[in-house]
Amino acid sequence: MAKVILVLANGFEEVEAVSLVDVMRRGGIDVRIVHLSHESKLVTGANGIHIEADTSIRNIDADEFDMIVLPGGFEGTYALVEDEMVQEILKDFKEKTKYIGAICAAPLALKSAGVLPQNYTCYPSVVEDIAQEGYRADMVVVRDGNIFTSRGPGTALCFGLEIVRTLVDEETYEAVRSGMLLDFCL
Repeated sequence: MAKVILVLANGFEEVEAVSLVDVMRRGGIDVRIVHLSHESKLVTGANGIHIEADTSIRNIDADEFDMIVLPGGFEGTYALVEDEMVQEILKDFKEKTKYIGAICAAPLALKSAGVLPQNYTCYPSVVEDIAQEGYRADMVVVRDGNIFTSRGPGTALCFGLEIVRTLVDEETYEAVRSGMLLDFCL
């Protein structure tokens, strides 16, 4: 069974986090929700919704996981950029050719770690902060090697499905997609 770390920081985008966890778990992926080591287990999203993380990022062994996924939200993204453990895990996963995913503003954390791929997408207002060619405004999800990026809250379900397709298989992807009536995610 594939295992994913999903990192929450105060100010995360709730739709993205919940959608990603839901779709990945429907696809049979073991998702561990972690909070930053200096934050509470009860993490507050950008719109005031609280989600209880499973554990602190400090308590996980990143070697046991196949992928790290970062939801966006501006405040949460800047916390991910500044968090040394998140930045080190991103670098380590890139070096070990493990999977990395970031949506909305979170590709900025990939840029900070030096792991943003040549081709990527993100929330439109973040493009100037990233300041790297290769931005794909025309795509909902961009996969470049082992790194996945997506645009924002409205693309989170499709992003989660692409992770299921990659970490599980095409059959499971199709089952989850059709079961959730996600015909627009192709």
